[in-house]
Amino acid sequence: MTPSNFVDYIKLCCRSGKGGGGSVHFIRTKTNPHGGPDGGNGGRGGHVILRGNSQLWTLLHLKYTKHVIAKDGGSGGKQLMTGADGEDYIIEVPLGTIAKDAETGLVDFEITKDGEERILLEGGRGGKGNDHFKTSTLRAPKFSQPGEPGQEFWKILELKILADVGLVGFPNAGKSTLLSVVSAAKPEIADYPFTTLVPNLGIVSYYDQKSFIMADIPGIIEGAHEGKGLGTRFLRHIERNSILLFMIPVDTKDIKKEFQILVNELKEYNPELLDKSRVLAITKCDLADEELINEMKKDLPKEQTVFISSHAQSGLKELKDVLWQKLNSYNFI
Repeated sequence: MTPSNFVDYIKLCCRSGKGGGGSVHFIRTKTNPHGGPDGGNGGRGGHVILRGNSQLWTLLHLKYTKHVIAKDGGSGGKQLMTGADGEDYIIEVPLGTIAKDAETGLVDFEITKDGEERILLEGGRGGKGNDHFKTSTLRAPKFSQPGEPGQEFWKILELKILADVGLVGFPNAGKSTLLSVVSAAKPEIADYPFTTLVPNLGIVSYYDQKSFIMADIPGIIEGAHEGKGLGTRFLRHIERNSILLFMIPVDTKDIKKEFQILVNELKEYNPELLDKSRVLAITKCDLADEELINEMKKDLPKEQTVFISSHAQSGLKELKDVLWQKLNSYNFI
């Protein structure tokens, strides 16, 4: 997926339909030329609705959509006929999409299931026809109720990728290489910072046709929570991962310090991320001998740690075992 095709933020001007007006009508027949009121109610205005679609991975299809307008409700008719409801405007979105108010920043809701529908803006209610207002003392009301106006707001749609395992690490930690080896994903890989400019997803096969989803998140740098590097643009994708797999190369001068910097960036961005289950992978272990690795084990962060080499494909089975066990042993936020 190229950077131009990965769209995870959209701002839309949304307007729901106004309700149809109630009807003012009276029964007029040969046998009853002065009959009572029979004006029907107006139909409701169309809603603006978000619907989850598991076949979508980005908000690219909405990139050039700026205005979303639902249809107005129909007016009521004679013989107590209710006006037609306005046609809803349904927006298909990928799972993990959050709807926000553009002005206040408050979250309206989140779409997490395929086929899930949530109303973003409700259409106006239809007005009552004059039949609704007849009483024992007012037998022929010559008025009805207008329909409610629709709502109009700017809304933000923001995608947070849904994955079981999110890869966290500095640029060139080996995240893309790992994903390419354990799944069929083909992320861009090169020996320079920020090769990965968009999140990549891969399905990791396990035993007996079991699998889990792994997400390669673009590299973090110190100060990312303040907007440095790729900034907070991709930090939000980590929020929807069940497990955070921290990846640090074996040739890092101070693994403990680098791990703490990564943890601190997540904490500064969202302290709740620290509640997620964590695994530490020491990568590129083909560059170190067994004696050096054994020496390193004495001074590592207090996290479950796996030593791996994507290039040599060593330690990958153990890594998948650890991740699978954690995925199926705990309830995650």
